[in-house]
Amino acid sequence: MRILVAEDDSVSRKFMHEFLSNYGECDVTKDGIEAIEAFIMALDLDKPYDLVCLDVMMPKVDGIKVLKAIRDLENIREIESENRVKIIVTTALANIDFINSSFQTGLEAYMEKPIDLDAFEDIMKKMKLL
Repeated sequence: MRILVAEDDSVSRKFMHEFLSNYGECDVTKDGIEAIEAFIMALDLDKPYDLVCLDVMMPKVDGIKVLKAIRDLENIREIESENRVKIIVTTALANIDFINSSFQTGLEAYMEKPIDLDAFEDIMKKMKLL
């Protein structure tokens, strides 16, 4: 499995990298622009990501805008829905409107911080990544 983590907090970034590296090749970025660039590069190299984990509050471009950009790129490249990347947003925000609007944009799941590793594994199983 190929995984991309976009997280601006260095401690959270390291935590996510160590956890997700158990499940496959894990790349990390520290802001939304780097995440979009990494996603495009993976598509261009024909090595797309299977899972993208996005922090909501990142500098330059926030996680929700990255989510929308990824879905737009998949539409432009005519990637079939069954081949689209699975996206989990991680957030300290518990805003119902935010969560509902994100699901309408193409979000599959979200995790509140601090991350519960057992719950994260359960979500990956439900997404058929494990």
